[in-house]
Amino acid sequence: MSDLPLKGVRILSVEQYGAGPYGTMLLADLGAEVIKIEDPGRGGDVSRSVGPYMLGEGDSEFFQTFSLGKKSVTLDLKSPDGRAQFEALVKSADAVANNLRGDQPDKLGLNYEALKAINPKIVCAHLSAYGRKSERAAWPGYDYLMQAEAGFMTMTGEPDGPPVRFGLSMVDFHTGSHLATAILAGILGASRTGVGSDLDVCLFDTALHQLSYPATWYLNQQHVTGRLPRGAHPSIAPSQLVKTKDGWGLLMCQTPKFWTLWCQLTDADLGEDPRFATIPARRENLTALSDAVDQVMMARTTAEWMDILGGQVPFAPVLDIGEALDSDYVASVEMTTQVDHPASSDGLRTLSSPFRVNGERPTLSRAPKMGEQNADLLAKKETV
Repeated sequence: MSDLPLKGVRILSVEQYGAGPYGTMLLADLGAEVIKIEDPGRGGDVSRSVGPYMLGEGDSEFFQTFSLGKKSVTLDLKSPDGRAQFEALVKSADAVANNLRGDQPDKLGLNYEALKAINPKIVCAHLSAYGRKSERAAWPGYDYLMQAEAGFMTMTGEPDGPPVRFGLSMVDFHTGSHLATAILAGILGASRTGVGSDLDVCLFDTALHQLSYPATWYLNQQHVTGRLPRGAHPSIAPSQLVKTKDGWGLLMCQTPKFWTLWCQLTDADLGEDPRFATIPARRENLTALSDAVDQVMMARTTAEWMDILGGQVPFAPVLDIGEALDSDYVASVEMTTQVDHPASSDGLRTLSSPFRVNGERPTLSRAPKMGEQNADLLAKKETV
């Protein structure tokens, strides 16, 4: 696509694993030229070697997941030659991103103070576990740790079970999205003022910020939101898992309108029951409500309820990953695609970009081999 909105934007990224690469990949989807800076002495981005599904030496399906559409150059930023090559790239870049430990960017000269003389408009975006301005700046950290310490795990799972983490690394993905937002904000600001900046996001701050209204409830009312059966919403009912004839569904009557409509479409007489007349009453009588709703929903299969409720009352089937990816709906919205890859004549199936540009999803390309663009992007040593 020639009309991608970030065409002409150049981003250098000292990145590895998940959070940082996820954020910069979103920008690559939208047309930015994202150049991975990989250390050849360390084997480049560590995710190249993350199995179990390898695509040859220095490549894996895990790596491809987070680096589609990018370029790669190999540089040792601690060597004089590597630093000189890096600074040559900075001259033409809009942003330098990294997702290193919080004490590393300053040591490696990846901050605005170190790079402003080379390019006054450069935006330096930092993603770390605990931030650069923190007593934990030098600490390593990962998504699961944040889920534990920010309170997520005591809000997830059944009340009588152990704390539970999310099935996916959502703190990584949200922090990566925050990184992308920060980069775009920095570039926009620099285009207006001519001056770049340092911008920081971190896993811990993102996780804590995602506590949202339960945080507000605690900070003002000292209310600690815990776990309810069936993953129920802390204040609205029914908004939870429900049993069907052949499995599970997720029903969300978030407004009185949806509760009334659910009662009508299911021919249930629960709307006449004073225990269930209002949202507070339904929440107060949640156990009885769950049993009563189950009795109604167990009369039909999940698919039958989708036919009856779909598009009218918020309801979804509970699917495993395979069922989710193979669904007719996913196919209809083109959320999977295929990219060419030398490891397979059939290419590599992958998720599509979550964006649409002028109604179309961007065309994706495979992640780069390590140092694949050295010849194109690195200045000859004698000219540096």
